[in-house]
Amino acid sequence: MSSSKSPPVSKSPPVSPLAPGRLPEMPPVAGVRLATAQAGIRYAGRTDVLYVGLDEGTRAAGVFTRSKCPSAPVDWCREALSGGAARALVVNSGNANAFTGRLGREAVALTARIAARAAGCNEGEVFIASTGVIGEPLPAERFEGVLGDCAGRAEAGGAAWTEAARAIMTTDTFPKLATRSTEIDGTRVTINGIAKGAGMIAPDMATMLAFVFTDAALPQPVLQALLAEGTRTSFNCVTVDGDTSTSDTLMLFATGAAGNAEVSQESDPRLAGFRAALDDLLIELAQLVARDGEGARKLVTVRVEGAESDASAHRIALSIANSPLVKTAVAGEDANWGRVVMAVGKAGEPADRDRLAIWFGAVRVAVEGARDPAYSEHAASAVMREPEIEIRVALGLGSGTARVWTCDLTKAYVEINGDYRS
Repeated sequence: MSSSKSPPVSKSPPVSPLAPGRLPEMPPVAGVRLATAQAGIRYAGRTDVLYVGLDEGTRAAGVFTRSKCPSAPVDWCREALSGGAARALVVNSGNANAFTGRLGREAVALTARIAARAAGCNEGEVFIASTGVIGEPLPAERFEGVLGDCAGRAEAGGAAWTEAARAIMTTDTFPKLATRSTEIDGTRVTINGIAKGAGMIAPDMATMLAFVFTDAALPQPVLQALLAEGTRTSFNCVTVDGDTSTSDTLMLFATGAAGNAEVSQESDPRLAGFRAALDDLLIELAQLVARDGEGARKLVTVRVEGAESDASAHRIALSIANSPLVKTAVAGEDANWGRVVMAVGKAGEPADRDRLAIWFGAVRVAVEGARDPAYSEHAASAVMREPEIEIRVALGLGSGTARVWTCDLTKAYVEINGDYRS
């Protein structure tokens, strides 16, 4: 049952040193209106609910966690996607509504009813996402009045996008936004995206919560194919701590307001510009998540080349990126390439010790199964002191490649997660 105690006041953590210097200017997306509010779900003194109104005719696509313990909102969205249409999105922070059984399902259904009244649509056209503590019932009755008010004052302006990104934050230290503009068959279209995530990040589909909106006119099957394809090289290539969330949700909404001629196949050359812009936006959002990893002080790009296949390279890259020993070495600015060797060896993928080469930045530290004869501790240590570091591994077995983003593992990560429910 929900607690009768007053919710704790939200504390703003110090902003990650890897945060962008400024937030992007977000243009309106025709057919999309946003508003935020304080529903008191977990914390007092901060917005914790986002309402997005979508014009009639909006189509939706989504990819979700492969966790065997998905949240109630994930189950709802999977079912709602079968209809393909969307008129409203509701996102709350502070409570994941995961592992909440019957009460969780009832909370999602109540949220959908309230939002449908606010949007003037069917409940099946409402999509819902939640993020925060697992196992606590969500007091969805607190959305009564709140969502109706949001629908009445929702707007499309740039400030509304920034506030939307703030409202869905949990342990995030900065809002995550990105925008792109491109053309489909000569018609200008806009793509805006927001994301949240800092911990419990090792997506097996997408990541945490991310929502992308475009005014492009695209059939739902094409929208779904483009999103799934873009996810593979973006959100599925980011990890903070190796833990896949119960709530991972990435959705793409297309209002069709741009008025472009619809393209019926995702392989149509007329979609090349849109595909490239969407992929680029998803990659930027994924990198922003890595930059805001809990307690992070270093952004790490892991590149693997020369594997037997791309899939093998990807698994080896994740083995390196998820290794606590590699991540703590990065935190300590220690060029400990032996830990990279360990992570390659434990991945369970084809590897030949005597063909292996490793670089930190531009400094080759190991080659042909041994330390590089020209190895310079001074040069390698200089690389490790940088805020952004690349670890590159060449296996010498084939043409498979992969790229993964992660961050270092610091004492602050332990402190943040040790106090998460306090």
